[in-house]
Amino acid sequence: MNEYIDIYCERLEPGFWAEPLNALSNGMFFIAAIFALALAGKNSKLTFASGLLIFLIFAMGVGSSLFHTYAERWAMIADVVPILLYQLCFIVLYTRYVMRGTWGMSVILLCVFFALSIGISKLPSEILNGSLQYAPALILLTFFSIWHYLTQQKEKFILIITCVTFTVSLTFRSIDMSVCEYLPIGTHYLWHCLNALVLYLTARSFIINTAKL
Repeated sequence: MNEYIDIYCERLEPGFWAEPLNALSNGMFFIAAIFALALAGKNSKLTFASGLLIFLIFAMGVGSSLFHTYAERWAMIADVVPILLYQLCFIVLYTRYVMRGTWGMSVILLCVFFALSIGISKLPSEILNGSLQYAPALILLTFFSIWHYLTQQKEKFILIITCVTFTVSLTFRSIDMSVCEYLPIGTHYLWHCLNALVLYLTARSFIINTAKL
């Protein structure tokens, strides 16, 4: 669990502050959580469901901060678990409370997510610097964005904008090691900044389109 992990351009050696930009940019997750919490409070929609999404955004900030400072296996687990949980929770909650779908529909979409994830896990992890693992999330988010727009939900373009932002953020994550020779600080911190925006927008789409649960 204490195995040292070095998979980012900015990190050149072990050490708590070996990734200053990657570490500090995690503050954007906390800002996203605060803004989502303020939105939920303002609209009287701070429910268990919206609160869960906000909590997981905060947890992602904590987990990612730990990973980009300690850079050990246990910290990587603390980083990836909240990310996975947010994806799963958003799929279920959006399907149930925005799309008004059945539990069966939620299960089907979860199965699609896991099937895509398993299929992608068979590919070499080096492809796109490991960013392919987020392809299932982008595919399902695209599905939600199309439905959101076609059914004229509140802020009908919000998930389309989120998909575009997510694609750009994944691009920065993917090229981090590739540009290292020319840009020693890498681009992973930009993934953090844009992904925090993605999380806020997904949480916002849920909050403004749900009544009290």
